[in-house]
Amino acid sequence: MSDIQRVLTPNLTVAFEQHGPSNGDAVILLHGFPYSPRAYDEVAPALAAKGYRVIVPYLRGYGPTRFNHPETLRSGQQAALAQDLRELMDTLGIEQATLCGYDWGGRAACIVAALFPERVRGLVTGDGYNVQDIANSTRPLDPETEHRYWYQYYFHTPRGVAGLTENRQAFCELLWRLWSPTWARNAERYPLSAPAFDNPDFVDVVIHSYRHRFMYAAGDPALQWMEDALIRQPPISVPTISLCGADDGVGPAPEEDEDAHHFTGFYERRVLACVGHNIPEEAPQQTLKALLDLLQH
Repeated sequence: MSDIQRVLTPNLTVAFEQHGPSNGDAVILLHGFPYSPRAYDEVAPALAAKGYRVIVPYLRGYGPTRFNHPETLRSGQQAALAQDLRELMDTLGIEQATLCGYDWGGRAACIVAALFPERVRGLVTGDGYNVQDIANSTRPLDPETEHRYWYQYYFHTPRGVAGLTENRQAFCELLWRLWSPTWARNAERYPLSAPAFDNPDFVDVVIHSYRHRFMYAAGDPALQWMEDALIRQPPISVPTISLCGADDGVGPAPEEDEDAHHFTGFYERRVLACVGHNIPEEAPQQTLKALLDLLQH
């Protein structure tokens, strides 16, 4: 783990860890919910050792990252995550980067790759095309999938807000165990990420994220232009490798790749045996290989 640095962007003071030389080609590694930069503990140093500049930020609502203004909407919508990534790159002077992300971080990476491909050299995405199809979000899914999404419906209620507020550590630990059911290191690794959920904005950002995606909460008006662009489910043209956990407890990899049509450039899907939702932390070597395959492509 490297020292935490901070940078002021238009909306956030973003906390991040940096590895490797500052003049190396940039790689940005993005965590999801409920995870932290600790997911990349075995990936970032290995990339840095090969001369890459590796940035691992805390997303909005996590760790030491803070909103700059109290009146700013504590939005967790997909456009906010993507805008945060763009603004972080702009502030750090990174014209182009290779992106890696899963869950929320994968959503930010996919959106930037889709809408601003000139900023992205390559993309490693957890579970394929992570852009939410919000316009169709009210259509029911098969019962097993709906059952795995129980926590999202819980967050739609006042009881869910209270539950996450009062029991955030136990709640997030439960999600780790449910989503990575065959990983032997949950109990060992969870305490390393748990402090990141004590952020004062964590609950507000999480609740807004899960309500917005089902159209139960309004988004940030300043980001409506991006949400409008995402309604069209824009394709991703940059070189991409999708990593999917075969044992993912929230979204197990289907036998047939249902996302391939969203990618118009080089694209490869790799299903990882005995890996759950927390892909880079459970499968650091496969994650590293995917990144290096793109970087050296």
